Amino acid sequence: MPISLGLIERLLKAFPGTIAGVKDSSGDWNNTEAMLRNFQPQGFDVFAGSETFLLANMRGGGAGCITATGNVNPAPMVALYDSWQQDGADEQQHALDATRAVFQQFSLIPAMKAAIAWKTGDAAWRAVRPPLVELDVAQAQTLEGGLERLGFNMPYVEDLMQG
Repeated sequence: MPISLGLIERLLKAFPGTIAGVKDSSGDWNNTEAMLRNFQPQGFDVFAGSETFLLANMRGGGAGCITATGNVNPAPMVALYDSWQQDGADEQQHALDATRAVFQQFSLIPAMKAAIAWKTGDAAWRAVRPPLVELDVAQAQTLEGGLERLGFNMPYVEDLMQG
C-alpha cells in the first residue's frame, strides 16, 4: 500500500517529533527522490527499500537502505554506506546491483535461503513456508553460478561453519 507524499506531510504536521522516517519500498526512485526533496530537510529520514538505490539515496541526503538482501550481502552494503563520498563509490554500487540482479531472478526469500544453504552446506536452510516455494535444482544452480561468477561470499556464515 503506497504512502503518498500528502499523507507523510499530514502525519508530520499532526505528530511533530513522532514521525521520524520511512522505508520507501516502492521501487520507484522518483518517489524516493520526492520524499528526500520534500521531507529530508525537516530531519525526516528516508531509507531506500533496495540497495540498488543506496548510493543515489545517500547522495540525496537519505539515511541508507533497508533491504531483504542485506541479510545475505551486508558487508558490501556497509562498505558503500561508509564510503559513499569517496572514489570508487559508483563501482561499489555497480557491484551491489550485479549481486542483487542475480538474486532478483527468483523470489527473493527462497533465493536468499538457497544461498545460505549453499554457503553453509546445510540443505535445511532451503525450507520456506507457503505460499513460497523453494528454488528447484536448476534454479539453485543458476543462482549459485551467477553468484560464484561475481565472487560472492558470506564470510560471517563461512566463519561460523569453520568453527
